[in-house]
Amino acid sequence: MADNWVETTVGDLRRWADERGEALDEPGARLLLELAREEMGLTGPDALTPERLRELLLEVFPESVVAGRDDVPMILDDLRTVVAYLDDTGALPGGAAAGLVAEIERTGPEFADLVAEVDTEERQAAAEVIGGLMRADGVSLDDQEAVDAWLRDFEALPEEERYARTEGYLRQVEELVVPPVRLAPEAELADAVRRSRLTRNVLALAEWTGERDLSEHDALTKADAEAAGLALGMETPRRHGKMEDAGELERVWWAAVEAEVITAEHGKAAPGPALDGLRSGDDAALLAAWLPLFDALVVPGHDYADGLDAVELVQNEMTGVLIHLYEQEEPTEPGILVGALLDHVEEAYDLTDAETMPALVSDAFFLELAVLEEWGVVETSGEGRALTPLGVWAVRELLLADGFTAPVIGELAGSRASDLIAGLTWYRPDAADEEIDGWLARHDPKDAAADLLDVMRTGGPGARNLAAAVLHRIGPEAAAVVRAAQEHPLVSPYAALWLNAIGDPSGRELAREEYLWVFVDTVAGMLETAEPGEAVEAALIDAPAGAEMGLMVDDLWRTDHPGVADVLEALGAHHPDKATAKAARTAAYKARSANQGARRSV
Repeated sequence: MADNWVETTVGDLRRWADERGEALDEPGARLLLELAREEMGLTGPDALTPERLRELLLEVFPESVVAGRDDVPMILDDLRTVVAYLDDTGALPGGAAAGLVAEIERTGPEFADLVAEVDTEERQAAAEVIGGLMRADGVSLDDQEAVDAWLRDFEALPEEERYARTEGYLRQVEELVVPPVRLAPEAELADAVRRSRLTRNVLALAEWTGERDLSEHDALTKADAEAAGLALGMETPRRHGKMEDAGELERVWWAAVEAEVITAEHGKAAPGPALDGLRSGDDAALLAAWLPLFDALVVPGHDYADGLDAVELVQNEMTGVLIHLYEQEEPTEPGILVGALLDHVEEAYDLTDAETMPALVSDAFFLELAVLEEWGVVETSGEGRALTPLGVWAVRELLLADGFTAPVIGELAGSRASDLIAGLTWYRPDAADEEIDGWLARHDPKDAAADLLDVMRTGGPGARNLAAAVLHRIGPEAAAVVRAAQEHPLVSPYAALWLNAIGDPSGRELAREEYLWVFVDTVAGMLETAEPGEAVEAALIDAPAGAEMGLMVDDLWRTDHPGVADVLEALGAHHPDKATAKAARTAAYKARSANQGARRSV
């Protein structure tokens, strides 16, 4: 390992400042010098040039250090102190210090703006996490007194507990993400609502009911229920196999009451405030009135106090079926749906009649599936079932209400590159291609390339991989921007690959070390979102086979990449060739030993 000139320089700098009675921010000076050494490869303080200083402030520091806008003056003063020390001790050639000081003054305002932007983003991200933790604890963000009390309690917790709670929340948030979908236009959705049997039946029931006396439970009296069922055709039970329901009337009644289409209280029925919305010619008002009806019907919340009824059980669990359909790219056969439902029911419920209940649940499921089709929420497609456009919209609204992140294809088109890359993590390949095409259509190629290169400089392996993939969709008009970014160590190999791909004269073949680094970076990116076995399988598609792969694994441990040990461990556990897997496990041990040795010597 090269001599650690940072320790020597910091020691001399401390003595130099003491002799002159000058204040020294030793940790700050040490941090800047370590960044110059470790991230930029400088072999000594005398290698600091105006160009390198600018790179340190505008590229290396923002991607390596979390700082606030209030820290900027001290950071710049630390640099001025280092330059003054180097000049006073003769470590710099004549006149070099003046150039460095001039660069500090020239770059300072741009550096301040960059730190302020990053600081704002960090604060916003932190605020979102804190707000999420509060909501999870039942704290209303509108109740300032409750918010202040929660913050006092949270800040009083040990640091380890605060970290654990934050990590747990972020894992939960990650789990509450569903794949992006396409939404139909509002007018098309409203037309589907007007044609839905659910809408027709609720309106018919509300008009039939009007204003009348109710039973002691605020339901239609027995005589009125019979009359309404006959008049509206909602008294006939549906049947499937050995199972039948009780008809639609009671279910529609309670949904209409819960959605405030009908008001039922104190023994009196009357038109509810949502009735006009359900009759409205305004599409947005109609959808807003219909959604609570759908919510009430698919999330009934039976408590089974009087025993486990198969129809009620299935109605209570259909939200899981709808979410499953929402997440699928292709229609799903009913047999697969009912099989998954039965597995869940057997795990979640104590079935006293375990022999006959599965058949009853299956029959009840097909009854409910038919109801959802009548409502226009589910449709038959070949041998399978899928959500209709109305079903997609309605299920997404329920997911959003439950705290899910539910992206829509096309919503990233006008966003920054960093937001595009972060969002694409959750996209399937076809949807991602469509989203990328929309984003590129909205951005100038040069600006798009510059923003993507910024993501590659500041993001982790996964973000860098995605950004590089998007960059390859941009044509040669961005060549000048990519050429200018080649000096950055995290970008250089990807820039060379891009320039080669477009046939640019400045393109070059990657050195073997760079090729190995890109391989590690690619697999490390996959490991961020995929299981190790899946990541290795995907990585090996374009990797060399046989003996060449074995030689590559032998050399990987020397790669200067922070994720190399994790990548080698994944290869060791999941590479199909036993000899290569064994070599990877050995290399992983060497990589971890080398990293530990490096940390001890710093």
